[in-house]
Amino acid sequence: MTPRINYAEQSSEYFKKFAAFSTALNGSSIEAGTRHLVEIRASQLNGCGLCVDMHIKQATIHGERPLRLHHLAIWRESPLFAPRERACLAWTEVLTKIPEHGVPDELYERVRTQLSEKEVSDLTFIVMSINAWNRANVAFKTVPGAFDAAYGLDKARLN
Repeated sequence: MTPRINYAEQSSEYFKKFAAFSTALNGSSIEAGTRHLVEIRASQLNGCGLCVDMHIKQATIHGERPLRLHHLAIWRESPLFAPRERACLAWTEVLTKIPEHGVPDELYERVRTQLSEKEVSDLTFIVMSINAWNRANVAFKTVPGAFDAAYGLDKARLN
């Protein structure tokens, strides 16, 4: 795959501000482990190789079990995810691939049994952020692993 333009260089002022926004989400009410799962799942759905690669490495560095990462694509069938994680993954999927008639009330109500209003709101911003990164990296064919050294992802030892 040949990368296209370097959007981080071409629009550096927006890139920096969006990166700061995304970094600020680290302080959200959604725990880091769940956030990694959400970012990986949205990236899988969007076909963003860079983000799948990056977030699997981050999750690995933060102690996520390999089998759970393998099961993420089949989370509905897997017994490895807690109800709260399932709610977050369901919300991620519906916001990543919004159905024609919007988010079903039944799904919203199910998510609300696991998450507070603040958590649903914070999770929504996390999903918005990863979907935007996915779109930019897919559009410009950013190469997976390209930023490993810069972001310390080589520590995952998954090369």
